[in-house]
Amino acid sequence: MPKLAIEDLHLRYGTVEVLKGIDAQFEEGSVVCLLGRSGSGKTTLLRSIAGLEEPSKGAIRIDGRPVYDAAAKINLPPERRDLGFVFQSYALWPHKTVFENVAYGLRLRGVSKADLAAKVQAALDGVGLGQLAGRYPSQLSGGQQQRVAIARALVYEPPVILLDEPLSNLDAKLREEARIWIRSLIKRLGITAVFVTHDQAEALAIADQVVLLDGGRLVQSGTPEDLYERPTTLFASEFMGTNNTLTLSLERHQGGQALVSIGGHRLMGSLRNGAEQAGVGREAKGVIRIEAVRIADGAGQNRVPAEYETSIYLGNQFEHLFRCAGQTIRVLSDRRAGPGPHWLECPAERLWVF
Repeated sequence: MPKLAIEDLHLRYGTVEVLKGIDAQFEEGSVVCLLGRSGSGKTTLLRSIAGLEEPSKGAIRIDGRPVYDAAAKINLPPERRDLGFVFQSYALWPHKTVFENVAYGLRLRGVSKADLAAKVQAALDGVGLGQLAGRYPSQLSGGQQQRVAIARALVYEPPVILLDEPLSNLDAKLREEARIWIRSLIKRLGITAVFVTHDQAEALAIADQVVLLDGGRLVQSGTPEDLYERPTTLFASEFMGTNNTLTLSLERHQGGQALVSIGGHRLMGSLRNGAEQAGVGREAKGVIRIEAVRIADGAGQNRVPAEYETSIYLGNQFEHLFRCAGQTIRVLSDRRAGPGPHWLECPAERLWVF
């Protein structure tokens, strides 16, 4: 049985349908990232799980128990769902100490004074803030405030913790450090976490399961490797990673392979998402990650000629910009490239044709 199950969930704001039939299952102890652009419905879905929004149809179950079921007219309030919630703003009370911020949920639940002190101290120790219980939020860094918010959400040992873009207020360096720290903490505690982000690199780094949303619909769900290496739709392939999207002519296809051309130069690619039903001669889209394209030493199979435009240095590698048949192709390489004509190799298994 999944720890958290979402069944045909719909939600409207007036006449606008925000969630359009979401079905998803999250296993116990997994870190799940809800990923998508602004307006995709990811935060609305998280708030629906928490009980902060009321859907119009469907069901939400935790350990098989319905916390929302439109057909059965069940809609438990947030405080009866026993979920931890970390807000994007952290939502710490500035006039309360770290200890009092973390203790607040336990006081509402009537926990005894002795048990409360022990639980709060254990939660703060768990997030590395055991010595800062007497400080106020204004005396903490952004990263420390984030940890207080997480400790507050974890202190009453919820079955599921919900995190709404908790890293968005941190600078780039702290965000990178916080990714591994948060994942390590959640996995150590063995709880289920649902994490909202619009940053696909963040989702790949943290998640066991990525749920990609677009326009209130679930586009693809799977492991980070599934979404990055085996996207099922053009949207998923373009959203994940850094890509070249090329306009190609589809000449023929068979057995999951496609022969396409760009500027009269032919390439083999891999068909995706029902492209087998498409007729030859039509315009197709080809997507290939920039790290999959290679600068070759001459003409050959699955290679096209391109003219060098410019480069940028990224520290451990270069990103080069080429033009082929009026289209831009970006390439990552560990060596410099200079002006003039070049040959670019696009491996057939990495060139996805839609």
